[in-house]
Amino acid sequence: MHRQLDDKTLVNGQISPADIKELKALGVTLIVNNRPDGEDVGQPESDDIEAAAKAAGIDYRHVPIARGLGPSDVEAMREAMHATGDGKMFAFCRSGNRSTLAWAVARSEDGAPSEELHRQANEAGFDLGPVAHLLRD
Repeated sequence: MHRQLDDKTLVNGQISPADIKELKALGVTLIVNNRPDGEDVGQPESDDIEAAAKAAGIDYRHVPIARGLGPSDVEAMREAMHATGDGKMFAFCRSGNRSTLAWAVARSEDGAPSEELHRQANEAGFDLGPVAHLLRD
């Protein structure tokens, strides 16, 4: 259901409204949806996941990343990470990859060393190669 990037961030692929209860049990206080609506046939709509999240007392943000990671996507992820407070953030897209890339660049902008980000992403099964040039050392 999830892969852990750091002590406050979980990522994975597409979820459904039925998955919200499990995320709540994991301590998730904020869900970030990085998928544009309509990307795949049968994909749950953002509004449906948001309604389930809010009903469970979980904050929700829709930050669709469609054609590459832009500065506004990174800033939105940074804001989400900062807004998480003492809880955990769960970010998702089709596979978890876009969410992980956005997390890495956002954490880098907050001063996290690129070596640490690469290690954390690799341990979760992701490669930061596509954004390595955006990570600060």
